[in-house]
Amino acid sequence: MAAPTPAPEVDQPDERPPLAVGAVVVHDGALLVVRRANPPGRGLWSVPGGRVEPGESAHKAVERETAEETGVRVRCGALVGEVTWRGDGGPWRIANFHAEVVDAPEGHPLPTAGSDAQEARWVALGDVGGLGVVDGLLAFLERHGIVGPGEAGSGGTAGP
Repeated sequence: MAAPTPAPEVDQPDERPPLAVGAVVVHDGALLVVRRANPPGRGLWSVPGGRVEPGESAHKAVERETAEETGVRVRCGALVGEVTWRGDGGPWRIANFHAEVVDAPEGHPLPTAGSDAQEARWVALGDVGGLGVVDGLLAFLERHGIVGPGEAGSGGTAGP
């Protein structure tokens, strides 16, 4: 009996969407947010974040992206939650992590918009619902206990 013919090698592309990260930075009752300078979400507020570079860990990407977009140094903590964002250029897997301010002076470290951000600032948790935010951010923050019920306002419901 002849040996079975081995199956030909086939390039199997990674079926999972590319990974991006977000930093949920709460300090002294306020959330660190950025106004997006580029699509997707141009002109809307979001948490700092972006794509994970090849060979980079998600934790390092959170720390790098937050520093690039706000000038605020953070230490990445536990995963808050993951969503799949579907839109222009999507889908993307977005892993949102808690992050803690490093070497914070008294009060809030002053954020400075950089790279992909038009603006960066701290917003009181109770005021997050009054911002024009990316789709789904408010619902995500409420679902994970970052803002309380009703504080999320009437923002979008689809993404991170």
